Amino acid sequence: MEVVVIKEDQVLDCTGLLCPMPIVKTSKAMKELQSGEILKMIATDAGSPPDIEAWARQTGNELLRSTTEDNKFVFYLKKA
Repeated sequence: MEVVVIKEDQVLDCTGLLCPMPIVKTSKAMKELQSGEILKMIATDAGSPPDIEAWARQTGNELLRSTTEDNKFVFYLKKA
């Protein structure tokens, strides 16, 4: 199986932040990106996965990947 490497244009570290701050900061960071650019967001809040999925659906931005690394949630979001 081929591993697809996603190259992010910006990294947003929301480690230690609780809801709703990861979403608030993600929204702000995404506004600064150009269409097609990718944001890598890192969070530790257990509510982040469902929150990010819902946010992506509502905003039309694409959640490319959602993984867990070292007890952190890592999301790759592509700006619509």
